[in-house]
Amino acid sequence: MQPGRHDPLYAFDVTLHRLPDAVPQGPAHRDPWGVWPTLAVAPGDAMAPLAVGFDEAFARLDGLERMFTEPDGSFVWTSPREGLSWQVDGNAFERDGRVLLVDLKGSCPPPAFDRLLAAFGWPREPIMLQLVRPAVFLDEATFRRHAAARGTAGDGENLRPR
Repeated sequence: MQPGRHDPLYAFDVTLHRLPDAVPQGPAHRDPWGVWPTLAVAPGDAMAPLAVGFDEAFARLDGLERMFTEPDGSFVWTSPREGLSWQVDGNAFERDGRVLLVDLKGSCPPPAFDRLLAAFGWPREPIMLQLVRPAVFLDEATFRRHAAARGTAGDGENLRPR
């Protein structure tokens, strides 16, 4: 058995956005990992930038071990060589010097995901995450349950480096 094989792992393909002040519930979303409550986000509300500056966010990302960043907004964060194998690929987009949104794909343990989010102002900054393929928005708690369900089901195996 591979070391760390049964450690908790999030698996995801999402876009991180700032959570608007008031968002009504949307219709439930069903996928192979369960049924999930969604947010009914108005189109313009998904384009409000995060409070954190783009350069500040990347300075924070650069402080994470095994993080590789590029000036164009792309980054890759890898697991240590020992234990559980994981990787997060990301791309942050900028508007007026602030982070507009962040594409995140991969898998990682929940504490690593928290550290990644912290680079973008969480937990001070309220966030929501959009599942890329079905294009539905989830609040943070629902996203975490969804990502854990994907990880538990082994979906993260497809998102990990070999």
